[in-house]
Amino acid sequence: MITKNLSTDKHSQFVNISGLVQQAVSESGIKSGIVTVFVSHTTAGITINENADPDVTRDLTNILDRLVPWDHPDYRHAEGNTAAHMKASLMGNSTQVIIEQGRLQLGIWQGIYFCEFDGPRQRKVMLKIVEG
Repeated sequence: MITKNLSTDKHSQFVNISGLVQQAVSESGIKSGIVTVFVSHTTAGITINENADPDVTRDLTNILDRLVPWDHPDYRHAEGNTAAHMKASLMGNSTQVIIEQGRLQLGIWQGIYFCEFDGPRQRKVMLKIVEG
């Protein structure tokens, strides 16, 4: 397993980590297999989405903020970050990408995003690269 550190600088943000994941795959020397990208934080997630137009991640942030507002009278979680937990659950905590010829097999417009919902923070992303 490989652990990468990541700093976020906003309360909510999508950080493109495709380059970080590709670098780890390249350094592993594995030419064909699978990489699992996982976060063990309960207020952050992982997703794959478009990486060409920054409006896509802005739209995602705005829609998630409308679906799950930061303050709501029904929230009972004492830490006050219920919305971050809910958004993380909606995004999920992992994704897998196929590796062929030492390269991530993402679509031409796809990127792997770390989703921060309770920042800014120091975070960790775990990668498991398996040959096969």
